[in-house]
Amino acid sequence: MVTSDSGGGGKLTKVLGLGYWVQGFRCFPWLVVSFYLKDGLNVDPSTLQILQNSANLPMVGKPLYGLVSDSVYISGQHRVPYIAFGAFLQALSWLIIAISPSNMPIFTISTYLLLSNLGASIAEVANDAIVAEMEKQSPSSTKHPQPSSSGNLQSFVWIASSAGGVLGNLLGGIFIGRFYPQTMFLYFGLILALQFFITILVPESSLGLPKTPSVGIRNQLSQLLVALRKPEIAYSISWFTASYAIIPALTGTMFFYQTQHLKINSSVLGISKVFGQATMLLWGIIYNQYFKSVPPRKLISAIQAMMAFFMISDFLFVRGFYRQMGVPDSLYVVIFSGFLEVLFFFKILPFSVLIAQMCPPGCEGSVMAFLMSSVALAFIVSGYLGVALASYIKITGTDFSGFPLGLLIQAACTLVPTFWSSCISDKVESKARRKD
Repeated sequence: MVTSDSGGGGKLTKVLGLGYWVQGFRCFPWLVVSFYLKDGLNVDPSTLQILQNSANLPMVGKPLYGLVSDSVYISGQHRVPYIAFGAFLQALSWLIIAISPSNMPIFTISTYLLLSNLGASIAEVANDAIVAEMEKQSPSSTKHPQPSSSGNLQSFVWIASSAGGVLGNLLGGIFIGRFYPQTMFLYFGLILALQFFITILVPESSLGLPKTPSVGIRNQLSQLLVALRKPEIAYSISWFTASYAIIPALTGTMFFYQTQHLKINSSVLGISKVFGQATMLLWGIIYNQYFKSVPPRKLISAIQAMMAFFMISDFLFVRGFYRQMGVPDSLYVVIFSGFLEVLFFFKILPFSVLIAQMCPPGCEGSVMAFLMSSVALAFIVSGYLGVALASYIKITGTDFSGFPLGLLIQAACTLVPTFWSSCISDKVESKARRKD
């Protein structure tokens, strides 16, 4: 017979594990979307990148969703109902896309993708808030024993998300040439519907979350502003956001270069993404075992520099350096391209642990939502900068002569933030140790 303690811990891991796994599995339909836009609607690289980045606009509203989640209770609950609602919106949008004609206008599919990302944003805010709340509790102060101390819960959800990403990309790469896009959208919509029904059956009181009274949106906003005025939080988030926004992303160009110019098979791209997600999964385990004690500033700066190094490797790849050494293009795409794609997200794990420790009690959801909103906005700015750069150096879907120069500019921009990494706080970890 399961005790209440183990039952509470099991329900928490079920809600968070499923939520973050689905979050990682979202790459399954999005891999199909990329090929659908390129081959089905015949968009060019810049248009593809604009559409993909614009679809992330709902992510920018995360602070608002966080404020609502922190202050507006639904039947005495303020986390689980929002996770369920987010799953419902996603399921609705993907199921509509699945039953719609295959030649739907770009505007129509963009609207449904926006609705899907709105639901994903709401669910992610609530999930992140639960993690932030549990991270601030010591094992002795919580009713249910949870893997939540010293970043363990962050690592758990990171691994769950990465596992979903591995499976999503693996199945996406296998299914993309064997099923119609609408069929794959249908499968994902049904998974989201299942998440919705599982989530609404879990009472929030059984998760062992700290009791925080509702203070209203206005007061919650005031608390958020007070938290963001703290130098250690403001400077850290500002640096983290700028470190992404300053990079002109050339993902759309690279996608077209690999599929149009090099004729890389879609299954190879799927395997590449699987390899990348597998390294994210491994990173969550390695960080939890070996890197939690490393100062955040040092670790995050090292990851930023590593990103620039792999971008220079991409420059050599496009120039044919590895091909001349006998390395097949497909092998490089699987290993190096797959790793670089997820390396962008490596620094989110240590930074999330850092911010969770700095969050004042009662506004964890708002602060974490503001952080992820800032990151989403930074990625959108990065994507638009990449489109501007590709246009400036005259990269098209058939002419990639300026691509090597674009990659060098991208690498140089990636290195710039390392020169002001002193903005990242390194003090919180030592405070946490003194409390222990």
